[in-house]
Amino acid sequence: MEIKFHGQSCFEFSEGGATVLTDPFLKPNNPVAVATAEEVEPTVIAISHGHADHIADAVAVATRTGAHCVAITEIAAWLGKQGVEQVSDPNLGGTVSFDWGWIKLVPAWHTNTLPDGTVIGNPAGMLINIGGKTIYHAGDTCLFSDMKLIAERNPVDILLLPIGGHYTMDRHDAVVAAQFVGAGTVIPMHFNTFPPIETDAAAFKADVEAAGAGSVVILEPGETHSA
Repeated sequence: MEIKFHGQSCFEFSEGGATVLTDPFLKPNNPVAVATAEEVEPTVIAISHGHADHIADAVAVATRTGAHCVAITEIAAWLGKQGVEQVSDPNLGGTVSFDWGWIKLVPAWHTNTLPDGTVIGNPAGMLINIGGKTIYHAGDTCLFSDMKLIAERNPVDILLLPIGGHYTMDRHDAVVAAQFVGAGTVIPMHFNTFPPIETDAAAFKADVEAAGAGSVVILEPGETHSA
């Protein structure tokens, strides 16, 4: 499986003919992204919550490519109203199955609004099973102890954690999150996109690995990692 990072919380996971794009936030909306919404070709789009830095390019990509979108119920309904035709609308704990694997929504502690500012229900983290690997995309969240339970119920191979602080957990709390989950590989996200979330990813890597909480892979926007 190939993992490509587009900056912030936007990743692509590709295996065979399937490509899952998470939290679409691409150039020029995303100031650190390399690719635009015209340069990605997902078969599935998975969205954690409705803040602009996670959903700004979702409609454009979905309507151009016909990608199947997976998002929590209220966001799924909003996507349908924007003209997105293939939408699944699980709530927390719900799983959507595909011929290549599955996506399950799990809790995240954060706020959640639609792009027009409408306040809606809970945000989510996402478990994505593709290529025989289970990825835990934590979404935007603070540290919370049920991350342990999520990983106990669904052992995690690759953990994607926000580390930028201010709007999410910081790099210090993210070390504890990595210990809670116990994944073999940890990839930081949601950092250095804007001044309030600038942080030291190298220090995060050193702290996680010193704690024996996984091997940290730091990706720059546009870079890939094979898992």
